[in-house]
Amino acid sequence: MSTRDLRLLVALCLGSALAVTAVMWGPAATVSQATPTTATTTPFSTPNTDSCPQKTKPPNPIDESEVPEPGQPTPTALAVPIPPVGGSRLGECGVVIPRGAPAVPQDISATAWQVSDLDTGEVLAAKDPHGRYRPASTIKVLLATVALRSLDLNKTVTGTQEDANADGTRVGIGPGGRYTNRQLMQALIMASGNDAAHAIAAQLGGDAGAVQKMNELAKSLYALDTRTASPSGLDGPGMSSSAYDLSVLFREAMTIPLFAEFIHTEQVDFPGYPKDPKNPDDKDHPGFPIANDNHLLYDYDGALGGKTGYTDDARQTFVAAAQRDGRRLVVTLLKADVLPLRPWEQAARLLDYGFALPKGSTVGKLPETKSASTKSAAGLAFPPPKDTDHEAQSVDEPDNHTGPRALSLVGGVILVLALLLGARRVSRHR
Repeated sequence: MSTRDLRLLVALCLGSALAVTAVMWGPAATVSQATPTTATTTPFSTPNTDSCPQKTKPPNPIDESEVPEPGQPTPTALAVPIPPVGGSRLGECGVVIPRGAPAVPQDISATAWQVSDLDTGEVLAAKDPHGRYRPASTIKVLLATVALRSLDLNKTVTGTQEDANADGTRVGIGPGGRYTNRQLMQALIMASGNDAAHAIAAQLGGDAGAVQKMNELAKSLYALDTRTASPSGLDGPGMSSSAYDLSVLFREAMTIPLFAEFIHTEQVDFPGYPKDPKNPDDKDHPGFPIANDNHLLYDYDGALGGKTGYTDDARQTFVAAAQRDGRRLVVTLLKADVLPLRPWEQAARLLDYGFALPKGSTVGKLPETKSASTKSAAGLAFPPPKDTDHEAQSVDEPDNHTGPRALSLVGGVILVLALLLGARRVSRHR
């Protein structure tokens, strides 16, 4: 083989390897940027709610999660306030936008949603804002508010088998593990741990006591579409909320600085737990990092954080906030799906829409609760600024920034040139 052929072979092989590395390091979202293929399915259409199908209660469940325990009554539907909380236009069930405003974004699969101003309480746009749907884990915002105002965050509690056996998503609490309430709150808010919700609820009077406190707080905030049936958001008899109410609950939680900090935190270390003394084959379980499960936090410029949710009956639910040009907006989604866009991407489109509306555009108002009336806009909590040099990345999704991929491509070019020059020198000395 000639020297020139050898140079070409080396360059092609090295270039191919580096290209594969760059693709692997590149963001997963680049897949969606490929040339689309011919559509073979029915085009997506946003669910129509003009006839107010969920005016009094959520859609019928698809499983038995809401069947009352033996001897317990079936909860009746919550009363529908007249006039609607927040203003007459929020009594509409279809898309509600300011007069003269542009059409809302396409490809929003959420059956109900709302965009509102976190500071002023103005509702900018909505769809079926008071329609009643299941909140899933977004209701943990309400549990977090109760717990952050009730519990000593420096107190250490011991994990139980009941915590570890919690249904649904678990962060990884183990029997005998030692956890501060601060760590439990991080696990609740960042990783949506139902085991953390159980450990927190145990300190609030158990599941029943925690649920009672959550419902009392919701009622005091005029979130009158909301009735929770479990601390974690797992579906249960009478579970209900609305896009409007989630905005109210999130705004209230954002008056607590620690809540704003936790939803903005990307990753923290979480304690492990000791081996089971009854199992001779068991070993100590070391600590591990937990990451924030809200992808908007990583991928949307100005994201403040939020909360995700999912159950088979609730489908995808989401609440999050972002800031731009001194303005802070909160978006809520209920009964969404991951197609045609993932919930955080739908939220991003709705946030973009809200930020593009002129200030003063409004279709209603969030209630002036006690917390809101005693705090100015500046008094609402802000998360601490990110430490860009040390901020940890999510452990469950690749970094979506272009830095690593760009470095690999530049390095590849330099290496190829070096090899070619080296091969040329070898050829000259032969």
